[in-house]
Amino acid sequence: MKAAVITISDTRSAGRAADESGPAAQAALNSLGFDASHLVLVPDEANEIRALVQSLAGVFPLIVTSGGTGAGPRDVTPEAISPLFDKALPGFGEIMRIGSFEKTPMSIISRGGAGVIGQCLVVMLPGSPRGVRECLDLVGPAIKHLMKAIQGGGQCHAGPHPGS
Repeated sequence: MKAAVITISDTRSAGRAADESGPAAQAALNSLGFDASHLVLVPDEANEIRALVQSLAGVFPLIVTSGGTGAGPRDVTPEAISPLFDKALPGFGEIMRIGSFEKTPMSIISRGGAGVIGQCLVVMLPGSPRGVRECLDLVGPAIKHLMKAIQGGGQCHAGPHPGS
């Protein structure tokens, strides 16, 4: 299944610094069985981020973003993308923050998360390569499960129901 990776960064999109988080996301997604060969860099501009996600959501069943999830003045990824969601998935952000906290106490500052646009899952990750790898390790199994469900391959549920 194809996946697009978007690195959201003023400095990286302008070529003033190397993009390490996008390739980290690609490698992690490829190891999960996705074809993450599409990588795009975009500055921290809400309108550009929103337009890019909207255009890719009709083409790719999975979009993973890296960057712009902090609390700085240029961190606008959640504001740009979340209004596009048909269904928000708050558990993704919760587990990414909780699961990363022991290794990276500042993970509580991240505003990353996920949601569904039509039949496309969008996952917003932090901007560091380490954060990308840690978060995809945490949510990878849920991504694989959810992709089958939103692509019409079955029901999406949290696990066995009581009494089953």
